Amino acid sequence: MSKYGRIVVETTGVPDVMRWVEDEARSPAQGEIRVRHEAIGVDYIDTQIRSGLLPATLPTGLGFAGVGMAVEVGAGVEHIKAGDRVAYMYFTAGSYSEERIVPAERAIALPDQSLAADLAAGALFRGLTAWYLSTRLRHIGKGDAALVHAAAGGVGLILSQWLKHLGVTVIGTVDTEEKAAVVREYGCQHAVVLSKEDFVAKVNKVTGGAGVAIVYEAIGKETWERSLDCARRFGLVASYGWPSGDPGEVSLMNLRTKGSLFVTRPTVTQYTAEADDFRTGAAALFQLVKDGAIRIKVGNSYPLKEAHRAHTDIVAGRTVGSVVLIP
Repeated sequence: MSKYGRIVVETTGVPDVMRWVEDEARSPAQGEIRVRHEAIGVDYIDTQIRSGLLPATLPTGLGFAGVGMAVEVGAGVEHIKAGDRVAYMYFTAGSYSEERIVPAERAIALPDQSLAADLAAGALFRGLTAWYLSTRLRHIGKGDAALVHAAAGGVGLILSQWLKHLGVTVIGTVDTEEKAAVVREYGCQHAVVLSKEDFVAKVNKVTGGAGVAIVYEAIGKETWERSLDCARRFGLVASYGWPSGDPGEVSLMNLRTKGSLFVTRPTVTQYTAEADDFRTGAAALFQLVKDGAIRIKVGNSYPLKEAHRAHTDIVAGRTVGSVVLIP
């Protein structure tokens, strides 16, 4: 068979440690499919693996989600056929590549086969994160309010729309006026520019002092303690990302004093660990995209071989919405 190119990390560090290599392609085994990528999702966790912040066995690939054509299907696979355009999320890093073999149970045929590849790739990893955050942690709906940190990010934009679809009042934090304008277009009714406004005061104003049902904490150490002040009595604080650093130890006395709060550190890998959960979440996500309830904003796309630029821009906070690589 032919060769294909992919990105590997042999030594962790700055974005330039990513290397382009070529491997021999192979046919899929039973229960597998071979996907020729059209677009690849880039997520913040990729930068943490590449930098060494998160442990990985080296050498390692990068990326967990991709969209493309199933060019070959292994024995026993019934829900996907050769020629289908598919989306997958597989928790062995390696989607920064021209093609890839993945377990068929971690892939679905796109319900809308005409959906643009960059939108599908931008939706999947981040959209599944938004799915479990909005529907699996606890019931949240009409009459509730939520605080979404980093609302202009790939997860934040999808999460804000999903919450609005459920009838939730969304308060979102951003770091620039330009990003505030974007989030207002994507389901966030109350945008807070962190350098200009106190997000705790904003939450109190919007909720009449009651606080929000859920705080979606995606910043970490810089905002953690004050995020606790935003939750209502019995509220939930979900810390699903911490680019500013691990919040550290959580005081149980503090949670008691602030209203018998609940705290969780969820991950998409746990909430989609079972293939059935992955397919349920992916089906829900792409149905809302098809219905127009969720719009996917791909704010930045890069050639696959220039993945180092994508990582540099994400870490510097220069991206808006989802980020994808194009082979």
